[in-house]
Amino acid sequence: MTAEERKHRLESYLQEVEFASLEDLSKRVGASISTVRRDLTVLEAAGGLRRTHGGARIISPKSDEFAFSARDTHQLDQKEAIGRACAQLIGSNQSVIIDAGTTVYHVAKYLEDKSPQIVTNSLPVANLYSAAGRVELVLSGGVIYPRLGVLVGPLAVEAFTKIHADVAVMSAGGITLEGVTNSHGLLIDIQLAMMRAAAKVIFCLDHTKFGRRSVSPLCDLSRIHTIVTDSRAPTELVAQLRERNIEVIVAG
Repeated sequence: MTAEERKHRLESYLQEVEFASLEDLSKRVGASISTVRRDLTVLEAAGGLRRTHGGARIISPKSDEFAFSARDTHQLDQKEAIGRACAQLIGSNQSVIIDAGTTVYHVAKYLEDKSPQIVTNSLPVANLYSAAGRVELVLSGGVIYPRLGVLVGPLAVEAFTKIHADVAVMSAGGITLEGVTNSHGLLIDIQLAMMRAAAKVIFCLDHTKFGRRSVSPLCDLSRIHTIVTDSRAPTELVAQLRERNIEVIVAG
């Protein structure tokens, strides 16, 4: 692969996922991290992307698919139902990790009465409870991606390696019998740290995520304790997940 081909692949991949770590980019093009750093420096000088701590992000994505505000308008009724149902699984005064997905944002909306301690990398969740007296909120460090409303990068990952929580409430891009997938390598690094930090892992997935494979593998089914979904989730796949000893709650 020539240097020009490599840079084209790097830019094309970043257009697809919006941001990625150096390790992820290195694997994508089969080059060393030092080589990828040099390529990113050239691409940044051309104005197409911006280097960040531990990775890079595209400056002008082709669509708003990954913008929090745009994604939160999709399947809104189902997300609200999932949010209410999942919140019922959280006990009073529990410590809860909330990731940056739009569906789990709707879980967070129903937690204030439980007086939880919330640990998150989600800027919308942090904003939701910034003035709430009954909620203790811990926000991870990291690089801010305003369109996604999320903190990412090594500092965000490190924050979740230093805590223990009762529950982690997670989102994902898709689930099949092979496991769970998501759209961004940097999000996956953080989500894995979140899952390792929690005694119980709950995934909140609307029906569009069932049978779908996203860009990057996140985890296999053995890492999941509970899935909360909506009434349009495919009954066959729901039954197969239950056969794998996963609790699946269908929100009415």
